[in-house]
Amino acid sequence: MKLRYLVAGLALAGGVSSAAVLLSNAMTKEAVPVALTGIGRWEPDTVAPLPFDDMVDVASIVSRSDEVPALAVPAALNIAPIQIALPALQPSFTTWSREIAAGETLDAVLADAGLSAPDRAEIALALGVEFDLRRLRPGHSLTVVTTADGRPKRVSLDVDDGVQIEAVFGDRVATRVVTPAPDVTTLAGETVIDSSIFAALEDAGIPARFAVDLAQMLGGTVDFRRDLSGGETLKVMWREARVGDAVIGEPDMTFAALDLGDAVFEIVWPEDGSGRAVIYRDGAVMRTFAQPVEGARLSSVYGQRKHPVFGNTRMHTGIDFAAARGTPVKATAPGRISFVGTRGGYGRTVEISHGSDTMTRYAHLSAVPKGLAIGDRVTAGDVIGNVGATGTATGPNLHYEVRVNGRPTDPLSDERLTEALRAKDDDGTALVQLAKARSGFKQRLANAHMTQINGRL
Repeated sequence: MKLRYLVAGLALAGGVSSAAVLLSNAMTKEAVPVALTGIGRWEPDTVAPLPFDDMVDVASIVSRSDEVPALAVPAALNIAPIQIALPALQPSFTTWSREIAAGETLDAVLADAGLSAPDRAEIALALGVEFDLRRLRPGHSLTVVTTADGRPKRVSLDVDDGVQIEAVFGDRVATRVVTPAPDVTTLAGETVIDSSIFAALEDAGIPARFAVDLAQMLGGTVDFRRDLSGGETLKVMWREARVGDAVIGEPDMTFAALDLGDAVFEIVWPEDGSGRAVIYRDGAVMRTFAQPVEGARLSSVYGQRKHPVFGNTRMHTGIDFAAARGTPVKATAPGRISFVGTRGGYGRTVEISHGSDTMTRYAHLSAVPKGLAIGDRVTAGDVIGNVGATGTATGPNLHYEVRVNGRPTDPLSDERLTEALRAKDDDGTALVQLAKARSGFKQRLANAHMTQINGRL
């Protein structure tokens, strides 16, 4: 019971306290001013409708559940990505180059380039695949491209006639021969002989080596010591192969005319590749000579000479034509094969019989056509072998002989082969070739004079 009185007393005390707090709060609040009371009752005036004729009732559109306004999707921007090419990182290479000096070996030159012994040996093996390093001589040049660590990347050897032997090193070694494509130009010149053909050609800017060719082609017909007294006119037309300003190989004569006053000798080399030169005297065919190696240089003549191998003076029973190994060798007249094989110092040899008393010999050959046998008939211009250096020879060349009744004779003056060739020739065709050569010479000589005049202006 006492507990019940206690709870009731506490409830009564709490009510009295709450009432006191509320009465206290009400008594402490101040009266609100009249001005503020007016502001609290302010309302905005009615807004006038906007001055548009066609108003859209958005509410009515939204209320239509069956018609949803289509929202236009903005077109996507077509932005092309910008391709920025980053520069490729190239490895650092060093290039070293110089000419071969007299007496130098390839190994010595490579050592001068700073290459190690193993690298030098590898380079020598690579270049040796395509080039006989024993033929290295002054004037050749070597270019070495190395990587940052000093290893060879590319090595090129520039040799004769613009030919380059190139070796490239990497995962594997590749070697190739780079042969330039030359521009062939036909030139013409005219000179007057005062002391010698050699000096006259040299003074006129004509290749002086033609002096030997002319002396041998007209051998037995013109005595160059007795018949040349001075004042004779010499005309020459020739072809040169050039790569840039450099002459590649030996120039080839296509026409020559020697005016001795009482006789005019002319030589025409046809352009059909047969190598058969026709010699004319005063406009008439005198004899024909078929050169066994087209475009080759006459390197040794018939007669007494100092032997290039043994060093003593002995009779040279033929003439030699210097040419690259493998150059085709052609029969100089029609006949039958009388020998195919090896003859001591002659090396690999082919002999052709032209009738009962005349024979031609082709020596130092590197090869003969497969199946070529004794008794086979050949005509002038047929290939019967390839230039080589077999037997006693200092380098690739053809030794060519003409023998009559077993005795050697000068191949450039003997008339027996000429008779064999003339039997197959048409003099009318030869005269047409002469007229064409004369016309070509005049035209090119006039062009040369015009070039000189323009150069002086």
